[in-house]
Amino acid sequence: MHPDEPELNAAMGRYSTGDDSAFATLYRLLHPRLRSYFLRMRGRAGHADDLVQETFLRIHRARAMFGRGASALPWVYAIGRNVLIDHTRYTRLRDARTVPEEQAPEPPDTGADVESAAVASEAARAVERALSRLPEIQREAFVLVRYEGLSIKDAAAALGTTQAAVKLRAFRAYEAIRAELAAPSGPAIEDNPRGGEKPAAPSAVGGKETPVRARQK
Repeated sequence: MHPDEPELNAAMGRYSTGDDSAFATLYRLLHPRLRSYFLRMRGRAGHADDLVQETFLRIHRARAMFGRGASALPWVYAIGRNVLIDHTRYTRLRDARTVPEEQAPEPPDTGADVESAAVASEAARAVERALSRLPEIQREAFVLVRYEGLSIKDAAAALGTTQAAVKLRAFRAYEAIRAELAAPSGPAIEDNPRGGEKPAAPSAVGGKETPVRARQK
């Protein structure tokens, strides 16, 4: 269990029974986690902030449905996931109905946060590239388990699936990310099957290309 979970569960229990003073604790504990989750799922700070706000709004509206004594994180992430699904559907519908037109480029996001520090390294960029290429069901399982620290059981509850499915999705995501990190920066050089010579390379001599043989060791 994460060190903050007992405090979070207690605050969510009080909030579910109408104790509005518990919201400050919920916001302090949940905001950074939800923002991190949405950043990794969508990759843009502006979108992440909007999704976090919508999630808190839905938490407020549904708080009476929370079972006091239950674990708060799976319940919260299930709401966050529904927000993400609704946002994706809305975006696709809007894009399908919108006539493309020239727009000014958006200003760069200058918000300093943990994510901006992480993407400074090439390894972090490789991970982000791999995450963006994953199927959504694999990405969300990996993010919840690896980055958000949920147990397999809690991640399964948040995603509405089985623990076996979460394990499989997270494993496949891990394998894809590991392959991305292991990929060479340039094209691989194949061994010469002949053993004694390196492959011939073209050399321009007198306007013609002639093979140049490597010096034998």
